[in-house]
Amino acid sequence: MSKSLHSPAADHLFEGVLTLKTVDECYRFFEDVCTINEMLAMSQRFQVATMLKEQKTYVEIVDETGASTATISRVNRALTYGNDGYELVLERLNKDKK
Repeated sequence: MSKSLHSPAADHLFEGVLTLKTVDECYRFFEDVCTINEMLAMSQRFQVATMLKEQKTYVEIVDETGASTATISRVNRALTYGNDGYELVLERLNKDKK
């Protein structure tokens, strides 16, 4: 994560997120914190990351998610050059499924 995002307020937010225990609790919290468009955008980016890890093509991803190629490229850059946040979460989700 960019150092410019590190702050006591962000720490407090993330500590709050870590207290959530169920998907329903996540919905309740994020629906209060985020706009519908912000939630849709985050959900779409995560879906794009999942599909990129599955080696799906941009065309397949656009068709299934409706994401723009710019969004797909942005997520792909994060997967390639980012802080491995997507990788961390996707690996843990895959472990939980096994």
